[in-house]
Amino acid sequence: MTPPAPGARIAAVQKVSVVNLEEGYPTANQALLRLEFELRQAREHGARAVKVIHGYGSSGVGGVLRDAVQRQLRKLQDEGLIRSFVAGENWRVSNEIAWGISRQLPELKQDRDLNRGNRGISIVLL
Repeated sequence: MTPPAPGARIAAVQKVSVVNLEEGYPTANQALLRLEFELRQAREHGARAVKVIHGYGSSGVGGVLRDAVQRQLRKLQDEGLIRSFVAGENWRVSNEIAWGISRQLPELKQDRDLNRGNRGISIVLL
């Protein structure tokens, strides 16, 4: 096998991708378009899971973006386009879905939001 040329970059496959849908304060529709794009990109680049940061709303009682993203993730799961997802408030080792995801991707056991009840994220298994 020939070594890479000097200065060439070797792309490492990240098993877990992270996307911040809050960035730029998008509308819910803009965020959903970006979600679909980012999930497709992650899959094409070999990621097996995506941590989606969607926030919990500035009022602290739940936001439009969070609700829209989680509805879309349920739809994608029902259509078989993602394997599963877990909302941040359920992202804990005592949750069956979360435990199953973290068993498949052990690096997620080190995720800083695991067991913290962070309603501003969702974990997606592609």
